[in-house]
Amino acid sequence: MGQTATSNLRTVALVGHGSAGKTTLAESLLAASGAIGSRGTIEKGNTVCDFDPLEKELGHSVNSALASLSWQGVQVHLIDTPGFPDFAGQAIGALAAVDTALVVINAQNGIELSAERMMRLAAARGVCRMIVINKIDAENIDLPALVGEIRERFGRECMLLDLPAGHGSEVVEVLGHDDGESDFESIAAAHRALIDQIVEEDEDLLARYLEDGVDPSPEELHVPFEKALRAGHLVPILFVSARTGAGIPQLLDVLARLAPSPTEGNRPPFYRGEPDLSEAFEAVPDPDRHVLAHVFKVVSDPFIGKVGVFRVHQGTIRKESQLFVGDGKRPFKVGHVYRPQGKEYLEVETLIPGDLGAIAKVEEIEFDAVLHDSHDEDHIHLKPLEFPQPMQGLAVQAKRKADEQRLFEILHKLEIEDPCFRVERHPTTNETVIRGIGEMHLRAKLMRLAQQYKLELDTRPPQIAYREAITASAEGHCRHKKQSGGAGQFGEVMLRVEPLARGAGFEFVDIVKGGVIPGVFMASVEKGVRQALADGVVAGFPVEDLRVTVHDGKSHPVDGKDIAFFTAAKKATVEAIRAAKPIILEPVVDIEILTPEMMTGDITGDLSSKRGQLKGTQPRGPGVMAISGQVPLAELEGYQSRLKSLTGGQGSYSIAFSHYAQVPVTTQQQLASAHKVVEEE
Repeated sequence: MGQTATSNLRTVALVGHGSAGKTTLAESLLAASGAIGSRGTIEKGNTVCDFDPLEKELGHSVNSALASLSWQGVQVHLIDTPGFPDFAGQAIGALAAVDTALVVINAQNGIELSAERMMRLAAARGVCRMIVINKIDAENIDLPALVGEIRERFGRECMLLDLPAGHGSEVVEVLGHDDGESDFESIAAAHRALIDQIVEEDEDLLARYLEDGVDPSPEELHVPFEKALRAGHLVPILFVSARTGAGIPQLLDVLARLAPSPTEGNRPPFYRGEPDLSEAFEAVPDPDRHVLAHVFKVVSDPFIGKVGVFRVHQGTIRKESQLFVGDGKRPFKVGHVYRPQGKEYLEVETLIPGDLGAIAKVEEIEFDAVLHDSHDEDHIHLKPLEFPQPMQGLAVQAKRKADEQRLFEILHKLEIEDPCFRVERHPTTNETVIRGIGEMHLRAKLMRLAQQYKLELDTRPPQIAYREAITASAEGHCRHKKQSGGAGQFGEVMLRVEPLARGAGFEFVDIVKGGVIPGVFMASVEKGVRQALADGVVAGFPVEDLRVTVHDGKSHPVDGKDIAFFTAAKKATVEAIRAAKPIILEPVVDIEILTPEMMTGDITGDLSSKRGQLKGTQPRGPGVMAISGQVPLAELEGYQSRLKSLTGGQGSYSIAFSHYAQVPVTTQQQLASAHKVVEEE
C-alpha cells in the first residue's frame, strides 16, 4: 500500500451501545471497499475486528480493534469499539485517536446508554460527530419517532444527510438530491433544511444563496460543511443496514468526501508543562516537523509481546527512527513500524500525521504516553480523557500455590491494557482485589486469565473500601521509653488532630519550637503518624481528611532514636483520633439501571430498600426505562443476579464512584467489633 498524503486520510471511531451492530458495520465497510473479499459475521466468529477468542465466545466486542480501507483515493482508518458500558475504557480511549466519531444507534432499541455517553464525550473532546442509524430493514421500527427523539435529546443540529427508501432496502443521499421518494420524509424538505444549516457558516455564501435562490455547488459547500461539523453546529444523521449493505456506499462516500481530514479536524488538546502550570501546545499535522504521537491503546499480544498503538499527530515515524517516551531521557530505536488490521500487524515503512500505527517490544510505552523525537517536546501531554471509576471488585487468589508469583505479573499486563481495570493489594486485609466497571467486565478478565494464561483463580467479594475520618479536634500524647540493658530508647510526642473537608486528604504540620524534638527525628514522627492513619483506628480502615499538628515533645541526648519517635507519634495519633469522635465512611456510587418499563416500580422499591436514593427515570427506547440514583456500594453485592431475577434477565446496570458518606451507627458498631476481634486474635 503506497503512502497517502495527510489530506487524504480519515480517522473514524465506531461507537455506541452494545448490539447496535458496529462490528458488522465495520465488516460491511471493509467488504464494500474491497479491503476484504467477503463479509464475515458475528455468528460465524470470522469478522476482522472481533478476532479475540473471548469475543467469539461472548458474541460481542470486548476490545477496540483497528482496520483500514481505501475509497475514492482516500485512506480511512477505522476503530471498532465495544458498546457495553462495562468495556467503556476501550471506547473512550479511541476518542483520543480520531477526528470523527460515528455514533451507531440500533433502530430497534433507540438511544441507549453508551450512545448518549459517547455523544457527550465526543462533543467535549471536539471530535466531529455523525449519527448512523443501523438495522433500518428490521421489523417494527419507527424511524420518524427515532429521528424526533435524537433531535430532542441531542439538538436541532442533528440533520438528515440521507434517507431510507424502499422499506429500508436502499438509501438516498439528500445533499445532492432535492427530489425523489423516501420511506418517511420529503427528500426536498430534508435537502433544503440541510443546505440552510450549512450556508449559515459562510456569510458570503449565505448572502449569495438568499439573493439568487440557487444551491451552492458541492465544492462550495465543502468548507462550510467542515466548519459546521467542527463547531458541532451540524451532526449528520445517516441510515444503513450493515446486514444487507443498504446505505454502505453512501456512508463510504460521506467519509471520503465530507468527514474531516487531520488537516481539517479540531486540533487535539495538547499542553506543555504540568496540569496546573501548563500552556496549550498546537500539534501541526505536518510530516516534516518533529514527531509527536499519542498512545491510546496498549496490548499484551501473546505472539509479539507488548504493543503500543498510537496516532501520529505531527512529523513522520520511520523504521529505525529514535523516539523518546514522555519525559524519558533515553531514546529507543524503532525496529518495526506496523499498521494493525484486525489481528494482523502489517509492516509499513513510514507513518505520517493522521496515521494510526503500532510499535512492539518497547517496555517503557504506557497508555496515554506521548512519543516524540526531540527533547524540545519532553513535557508535552495530551489532556486526559474522562474514564469511569472502576468500583466493582473481586478478591482473587491463585488456586495453585505455584501460580502466586505469575498472578501478579499477568494482572499487571491486564492493568496496563485497560484504563478502567485496577489491581489493588490491601496489606491490612491481605487481599488482592481486581476492580472493574461491572460484573461483565470482571468476568471477561477471569475468562481471559483462564483461556490465554491458563490461570485458575478463587474469587470472593472483597472487603468494601471503607475509610475513617474524625469529626472533632483532639490532643494526643505519648512518651515512649524503653530501657533493657545496653542503649535505651526515648521519644515524647504531643500533637493535635483536627478534621478537614471531605476529600481534602492529609496535612502534616510541624510547629515545634526550640528544638525539643530535634529536626533529625521529625521525618520519623511523620512516618509514625502516617502509619497510624494507614492502619486505621476504629475498624482498621485508612483515616483521611485531617490535619495533624505536632506542637511539643521531648528528646534525650543519648536515647533519642528514630524508632522511639516513630512509635511515640503512632501511639499519640491513635489516642488523639479515638478522642476526636471518629466515624467510618463508605463509598457511595451513582447507579443507572436499564429495565423493562413494566418493572420500574419493583426496581425503584428494591433500590430504596438498599438505602438508595432515586434521582429520576427516563424512557430509553421502546419499552425500556432508565432509572438513575445513588446507593452505597456495600449494598450492591450480588446485585446483578438480583436484577436478573427481578427483570427476567433483561435488566442491566452501571455504576460510577460519587462520594464517601458516613455509615449508619449500627454498621459502625459491627465493623468496629469485627476489627477488635481480629486484633485480639
